[in-house]
Amino acid sequence: MTIPIYQVKAEFFKTLGHPARIRILEVLRDGERSVGELIPEVGIEASHLSQQLGIMRRAKLIYARKVGSNVYYTVGHPLLFELLETAKQIITASLTETQELLEQMQASDME
Repeated sequence: MTIPIYQVKAEFFKTLGHPARIRILEVLRDGERSVGELIPEVGIEASHLSQQLGIMRRAKLIYARKVGSNVYYTVGHPLLFELLETAKQIITASLTETQELLEQMQASDME
């Protein structure tokens, strides 16, 4: 039985749908990081970070590389950064429209 593509896409976006996972991707934009480097940059406890990294690794959003006792993470596909940038542009456009509507409403209150 094949899984419908819309369901695969929904699962992909569901995996991205956690603030810590988005922050991890933002940090990894600057290059590979160890868990120890990610903890202060992401701002969550080590156990929570480990859980989020595991979810992302299983979804192939990130890859892990072990060197001695350290594990280093990198982004699985650079197009993820384009997706995050597109999301930012959509959010910015939406907020701009909301701001313009708010300004119109405030101006009409003064009339």
